[in-house]
Amino acid sequence: MADQYVQSGEDSKPTEIPAIRWEEPPEGPVLVLLDQTRLPAEEVELVCTDASALVEAIRSLAVRGAPLLGIAGAYGVALAAARGFDVEEAAAVLAGARPTAVNLAVGVRRAEAAYRAELGRSGDQELAAGAALAAARRLHREDAAASTAMAERGLALLDELLPGGGHRILTHCNTGSLVSGGEGTAFAVALAAHRAGRLRRLWVDETRPLLQGARLTAYEAARSGMAYTLLTDNAAGSLFAAGEVDAVLIGADRIAADGSVANKVGSYPLAVLARYHHVPFIVVAPVTTVDPDTPDGASIEVEQRAGHEVTEIAAPQVPVAGAEAGGGIPVAPLGTQAYNPAFDVTPPELVTAIVTEEGVVSPVTAEALAGLCARAREVTIS
Repeated sequence: MADQYVQSGEDSKPTEIPAIRWEEPPEGPVLVLLDQTRLPAEEVELVCTDASALVEAIRSLAVRGAPLLGIAGAYGVALAAARGFDVEEAAAVLAGARPTAVNLAVGVRRAEAAYRAELGRSGDQELAAGAALAAARRLHREDAAASTAMAERGLALLDELLPGGGHRILTHCNTGSLVSGGEGTAFAVALAAHRAGRLRRLWVDETRPLLQGARLTAYEAARSGMAYTLLTDNAAGSLFAAGEVDAVLIGADRIAADGSVANKVGSYPLAVLARYHHVPFIVVAPVTTVDPDTPDGASIEVEQRAGHEVTEIAAPQVPVAGAEAGGGIPVAPLGTQAYNPAFDVTPPELVTAIVTEEGVVSPVTAEALAGLCARAREVTIS
């Protein structure tokens, strides 16, 4: 394994650095990631040469966000196949790297299925690796197209619910081009509103404890020229009380069959606040995030992360050889136990609408969601 960090050139603009890309240098194929743990301080790329390196990047959140995790998982299988590693083993470790994010397993399965189908047909390892890569690239293109469609449908829904424009949108975590093959999910809707001249303000939750809102969403909003304001998560209530929020837009890491939504921890309190203040709470996610095999919210496995993410505060910085995990500034007494779920689950009755590339579900019911997924499968098959 020869992983390395590549510093982007000083003249590179943020928009020129994709969140993920496949490259084939003379020494063999690699998967190149924009290391999101280093943003916004610097734009650095992480080069993965095998599945284990990608798994580490996923677990450390160097690459994150449901749609992008699906793309990364598919490329990870292709990488293992192209470099002659055990594809089944690579697929297993990749799929389990972040258990709540269903897109990761979906992407892995798609690439692995393409690999196995070609291997069974031709018996040629190289052709099978090519089939896995083609599946990953197809998923990448599909996600970019889905992002565009979700932005259009989401903006149309906002205009329907909130005629007149001047939208003041509150968002949580990060849902832009850093998590997508395109311009994102919920953030893409806000960006579409901005481009149409209908975004008055984007309220950005910091999203503790890892500050994906402050570090990543604010970074994307700034480079897009959007009017945005950062707030601590616990300031959201006062913002609602002041009547400053017209809609909440979030993404999702898994949507259960009944419409329960798992998203970055802190999303559920926003849904409760939105319901009390009669503000639309809208989830924007591709159909691949809907998991018909998970019947309800109670069945969603919620990832529990390390306590040091809560007991320490760490700023983006260049990794130091030999440094242990954490390494931030302690903000709690030594030995303090921390409760640190990565996600929480919002029940369907608190969700105004789920926006996907295939359509909008509102009200959110198991029947409506199943119908949407069935239509999406018909489109895919045809």
